[in-house]
Amino acid sequence: MITRRPLLAAALAAGAVTAAIGLTSPAAATAAIGQPAPAFTATDVYGRSVSLAGFRGRTVVLEWVNPRCPFVRKHYDSMNMQRTQMDATASGVVWLAIASTAPSSSQHLAPAALAAWIQQQGAVPTATLVDADGRIGRAFGARVTPHLFVVDARGRLAYAGAIDSIASPHASDVDRATNFVRQALTELAAGRAVSVPLTRPYGCAIHYADG
Repeated sequence: MITRRPLLAAALAAGAVTAAIGLTSPAAATAAIGQPAPAFTATDVYGRSVSLAGFRGRTVVLEWVNPRCPFVRKHYDSMNMQRTQMDATASGVVWLAIASTAPSSSQHLAPAALAAWIQQQGAVPTATLVDADGRIGRAFGARVTPHLFVVDARGRLAYAGAIDSIASPHASDVDRATNFVRQALTELAAGRAVSVPLTRPYGCAIHYADG
């Protein structure tokens, strides 16, 4: 049984926000639906270099993650994020989890700790990237965790926003919500335009590094 009041209190304590566009994050979106996604190269939690350009010709999902955010835990504790990752990667989609939390923040996890958490959750991202200076997050305009983006096989941004349609920290809402990421991937795989390309993200504000 899910106890809603403690979860909500935890969400507020973590700086959680819903419909977060234009609120607490210094991120300034440069990525636009239908336009080329910002190029980037980053180091993953194991020290390997990963480049978005290296996946050209494949659909790529970008997931901003912070294990200490109740909204992130909602989707991992319910296995919603893992199931979405598994179905996506099984069909050839690349899934990149990205941590943009500043090292100075109490929300920050070191790469080894983040890697261990991802493994403990049974998550299957293609790679988990460290964006300590916030460069990637700012380029995409990522504001909260989780914030999801889908880049199509042409390298253009096809979807940006929430993982699903119910902006709450409660795992009980997952089954009755529309999973926008899953819907976008299904439509792209069928050669169709994404019917809902932009939604309002909800979650915990990303604690970006100054500057």
